[in-house]
Amino acid sequence: MTIERRTIKGLWRLIPEPAGDERGFFVETFRQSLIASEMGRPYVFAQSNHSRSVARTLRGFRTEPWDKAIYVTRGTALVVVVDPRPDSPTYREHETFLIGDAPGDRHRIVVSRGLANAFYCLTDVDYVNDVSEEYRPTGRRGFHWSAPGLGIDWPDTAPILSDADANLPSFDAFVEGRR
Repeated sequence: MTIERRTIKGLWRLIPEPAGDERGFFVETFRQSLIASEMGRPYVFAQSNHSRSVARTLRGFRTEPWDKAIYVTRGTALVVVVDPRPDSPTYREHETFLIGDAPGDRHRIVVSRGLANAFYCLTDVDYVNDVSEEYRPTGRRGFHWSAPGLGIDWPDTAPILSDADANLPSFDAFVEGRR
């Protein structure tokens, strides 16, 4: 397994080396020592979460005060990570990742606390995220997925949303609320 540091500080892609044959495949999805060496601090799972979403579902954008390692166990998702930190050199920038079955590479995305992420389900998806702190409802914030000024090219203009995600504030209102 290797780790790829991305342009946005605090964002990495884990690149495993799957072993497969006619029976299926085996893949290492996480290595704590590799992440800790890149982050410069320990990364310990405090909670693991599994969600199942139907095709065309969009979840996010959310920021949390914990680190998150994202993995799609079934299906294909487009994961988008945005830097909402005004003091960051990559403020307002985003990176996209296609992960899961379609690319077939079984990559995992590691998102540091404070970055925002969302995902869109191109197929039905099982999505696992392992987080560094236990869930606290007061720790989650977010902004609307459409975020016009960020230039994100979503594959769907009318995705399936939860009421909570549909009613998130604009990116600018979100940033202003953090100051």
